[in-house]
Amino acid sequence: MAAVREMPMSRWIVLLVVVVAMVAAGLVYWRIPVAATAYEVKEGALTQQVVASGRVVASSRAQIGSEIVGRVTERLVREGQQVEPGDVLVVLDSSELAERVQETRAALRQLESARRPQAEAGLADARVHFEQAQREHERVRRLLASNMVSRQAVEQAEEREAAARAALERSRLDVEALAPGGAEEALLRARLAAAEAALERAVIHSPVTGTVLTRNVEPGDVVQPGRVLLEIARTGQRELRVPFDERHLGQLAVGQRARCVTDAYPDQPFDATISLIAPIVDAARGTVDVRLVMDEEPWFLREDMTVSVNVETARLERALVVPNDALFGVEGASARVYGVEAGRVSPRSVTLGLRGLLHTEITAGLTAGEIVLADPGLSPGQSIRPRITDHPEQGAPAPSREPFSFIR
Repeated sequence: MAAVREMPMSRWIVLLVVVVAMVAAGLVYWRIPVAATAYEVKEGALTQQVVASGRVVASSRAQIGSEIVGRVTERLVREGQQVEPGDVLVVLDSSELAERVQETRAALRQLESARRPQAEAGLADARVHFEQAQREHERVRRLLASNMVSRQAVEQAEEREAAARAALERSRLDVEALAPGGAEEALLRARLAAAEAALERAVIHSPVTGTVLTRNVEPGDVVQPGRVLLEIARTGQRELRVPFDERHLGQLAVGQRARCVTDAYPDQPFDATISLIAPIVDAARGTVDVRLVMDEEPWFLREDMTVSVNVETARLERALVVPNDALFGVEGASARVYGVEAGRVSPRSVTLGLRGLLHTEITAGLTAGEIVLADPGLSPGQSIRPRITDHPEQGAPAPSREPFSFIR
């Protein structure tokens, strides 16, 4: 108390002036209306949309490779070139394959002209020798009955007959193997077919009608089976493939309509429909792939072109809506808005329904014609002068090169 009594009068005056100034400022703050952006609560149509970015792809692509190991001698197509079934794409060195075909054909000719006749002649000789051995054996046996020859002579005759029979059987088997349609001919013809097939595979043809997208081979390259040399987009309707965030899977369904726009031609939107939703989720990216077919394919579309799609997932023809920037403290289906009562800020709680990127349905807490404020810095009870503006309009998605999706 002594310190207070000793405070100079000038300091008391300064302190009093500061307090008066603060009170005056507070009165001015609360009494002078502050201009703030405001919206009128309206009834109207509300659309919920999911937006994502994807690419244009052919409904089917053919990856062309070689079935044999070989060195490339010619590459006859380039990117962007149109091809038809049977068109030659790549030629491999076939000199060794051609030699193998010629060698196998020569072996077949030798079989038909030399080995087969020789085997047949050998069979005839073996048959003659066997018949002679049989007659000799029979003669010796008769002589043995008259005791004109020894038992040893008979045994020798039997051995000669057995040897002749074995030789006859071998000759018969040789003739059967070398006969038309026999095992030897079948083996040579199988080798010839394999050699001719390999020779044919040295020339790689297009199996489809389409456009060459990529080429990964040049003359001089040694190619292996399994390596993709060319990629061809089949001629036909292309589609859009879009990875949507898996959080939006519950809003997506086959048959939903979409508005699409490309980065290259943002002023030429076109329409598409969801045709397929992938049965699995990409765990690495947390996305689900969605395919869309276009109502009418624009002339400017190209393979792998970036496309942003805006899929309509829900729609209300008549709903009480407010712009999303007038909602605060959103938690689930509840939020807070700042209304205006008697020229002052009046906070209130509302219940939310269908939500879009720009607007949200209000199912409880507001009525049509009321005013809500969009300034988060206002305080309850503050004097306010609403500056009513039009609701933001929904449009086509802005082009984007990032693979993302969000609810609109």
